[in-house]
Amino acid sequence: MVADPRVQAAVARVPVLRRFARRDGDALMDLVAGFVHSQVLLAVVRLRLLNRLMDGPADAATLADGTGIDARRMAVLCDAACALSLMRRRRKGYAIARRGAALLGVPGLEGMILHHPVLYRDMADPVALLQGADTELSAFWPYVFGAGAAADPQRAATYSQLMTDSQTLVAQDTLARVDLSRARRVLDVGGGTGAFLIALGRAHPGPALHLFDLPAVVPGARARFAEAGLEGRATVSAGSFRDDPLPTGADVVTLVRILYDHDDVTAMALLQAVRAALPPDGRVVVSEPMTGGDRPHRAGDAYFAFYTLAMGTGRARAPSRITAMLREAGFAAPRDHGSARPFVTHVLSAGVTQ
Repeated sequence: MVADPRVQAAVARVPVLRRFARRDGDALMDLVAGFVHSQVLLAVVRLRLLNRLMDGPADAATLADGTGIDARRMAVLCDAACALSLMRRRRKGYAIARRGAALLGVPGLEGMILHHPVLYRDMADPVALLQGADTELSAFWPYVFGAGAAADPQRAATYSQLMTDSQTLVAQDTLARVDLSRARRVLDVGGGTGAFLIALGRAHPGPALHLFDLPAVVPGARARFAEAGLEGRATVSAGSFRDDPLPTGADVVTLVRILYDHDDVTAMALLQAVRAALPPDGRVVVSEPMTGGDRPHRAGDAYFAFYTLAMGTGRARAPSRITAMLREAGFAAPRDHGSARPFVTHVLSAGVTQ
C-alpha cells in the first residue's frame, strides 16, 4: 500500500498522517541526495570555510577571496552548508553553526573527509565493488597486504598521520569503557605512531607501554613518545604480526582498529598469536567500529562495512562475531563493554583463563 502513488497522495491529504509522510519523504531525499551532501561537505572542508568562520561571521564575497570562486557561487555553497546545518545565515553573511563547530572539534574528522574522494571513486560503481573489482583504497592502506606493501616512507607517513588523527577519539572511548589502570605492561599491536598508548600513558601512570608495528612507522612512533615525555616508559618493536612472532611480557594486548582491516583467516591467526603471547592472567582488548548484528546501524553496516570492503581485505564484524572468534582462539569469558559512539568504536575484552 505504501508503494502505491494513490495511497501516498491520499496520506498527504490527511493532517495526522501528513507528518509521517513528510518525515519519510525527507529521509528518502537524504538518501537520494547523500552524495551531493558529502561533496558539499568536502568543498567546505577543503576551502576551510568553517575554520575561517570561527573568527566570526563573514559574507560570501569575503569567504570567496583567494579561493578562485566568485561570490555568487560561494553563496551557493554556503547556502548548501546552511541546509546541512554546518553554517547558519546571518543578515550580512554566514556564521558557523553548532554542527560545524562540532565537526572541527572531532580530531581526525577533517582528515577523513579530505581522503574520502578515494573511497568515492571506488563507490562510483557499487555493484562492481561488490563483485570484487580492484579498488584505489586498497593502495591507500597498503599495510593490510603485509609489511612489504608499506615500505614506501611517504605513503607510510600519509596513512600513519591519518591513523594518528583518528585514534584520539578511539582512545578516549576505549579507556572510558575498559579499565587499564592496573595493567603491568600493555602491548599495542599495530599501534601506528602510538596515539593509543600515549593516551593510556597520560591517563594512567602505572603501565609500561609497548608498541609493535611495521618498520616504516617505527621512527614516527619513537618521536611521538619522546614528544609526549613517555620515552622512559615506552618500548617500540618493529615487525609484522603476519610474519613475525609477537613480543611477550605484556599482561594486556590491545587491538585498536586492527581486526576490521583483515579477513577472518588473518584476524583469527592474530587472535591465536595474541593468546599464545599472553600469561595466564592476561587479557586482550579489541576496540574498533563494529556492525549492529541483528540490528544494523548506519555507522557499522553502511559506512564501515563498505569502507572495509573497498580496502580489499577488511571486514566490519558484529560484536557477537568477534566474541565467537575470541572463544575459538582460546580466550575465556569475553565481555562486551559496549559503545558510547558507534561511529567511533565498540569495545570487547577477554581473558586467557576464566
